[in-house]
Amino acid sequence: MGGDFGPRCILPAVARSLATHPGLEVVLVGSAESMHEQSTLCPLPEKRVRWISASEVIHADDSPASVLRHKRDASMRLAIEQVRDGHADGCLSAGNTGALMVLARSILGTLEGVERPAIMASLPVSGRACHVLDMGANVDCTAMQLFEFAVMASETVRETSGLARPRIGLLNIGREVHKGSRMVREVSDMLRRSPELNYVGHIEGDGLFRDEADVVVCDGFVGNVVLKASEGLALYLQSELRQALAANRLLRLMSPVLRSALKPFGERHDPTRYNGASLLGLNGVVVKSHGAANQFAFEIAIERAMLACRAGLPTRIASKLAQCRAHL
Repeated sequence: MGGDFGPRCILPAVARSLATHPGLEVVLVGSAESMHEQSTLCPLPEKRVRWISASEVIHADDSPASVLRHKRDASMRLAIEQVRDGHADGCLSAGNTGALMVLARSILGTLEGVERPAIMASLPVSGRACHVLDMGANVDCTAMQLFEFAVMASETVRETSGLARPRIGLLNIGREVHKGSRMVREVSDMLRRSPELNYVGHIEGDGLFRDEADVVVCDGFVGNVVLKASEGLALYLQSELRQALAANRLLRLMSPVLRSALKPFGERHDPTRYNGASLLGLNGVVVKSHGAANQFAFEIAIERAMLACRAGLPTRIASKLAQCRAHL
């Protein structure tokens, strides 16, 4: 029921994903009326889809605290409970991010020793992903929490992207080891003492887009600003390019050629191809789709959730955290 488009986007994405992945089974949780209406327009294979009716929906303006106390029959809560009770391997939602994090932490709990879960999202960089966390769940972080974020992200990227030793960078105001706050320097020292991690040191903001690291660690305040600024810049450049082409008669005549030449560039940097933010540190797989995701973007999020489930990420993350803590 989440996102800007709800079932009319999610059900077609599920239908295509079921057709693409024969081993996939889906539990759809939401308003019975809405789901029935959309299912008549987009039939789904009965043997691979299970329906759970929910009488309540969490809205974008619902506060996480109120959601935790009320709305016991909300679709998001029931979906997470499916993971807790072993009826689903993972949960994917396009709904309220704050509510999803609070409910997931309350219902599933965190891995042993994890102080706070984190949200990891991907930014398109030179045709590949740069994984950044935290993206807003934790505005204020301790050195240990940032260290845990780095370990969780490294193991997640290793298991889901095929990179044997993902490069980990710590976002800072300079590359020099003496720069940054005392907390950042402390985290840097902790990461250097962990041979299991491929720590490449401090990187500056422009380093995110120079392919200097596969994982970039920062607190939630900085990470969310980076994400929103990057999205805004991408939209701004697209608008400027369209206006420049429209303002020049020769360029308008050449537009078919230019569109063909720019198509690979657009595909490499299309944010919909990187949809699906992972909530790391929980006793279960939870993935957050962008609220404005279209059908294709939601299919990408489904694939991301499938990869996390197949890898058994919570167990692997817990094991890696135990190994890395031994060096502190």
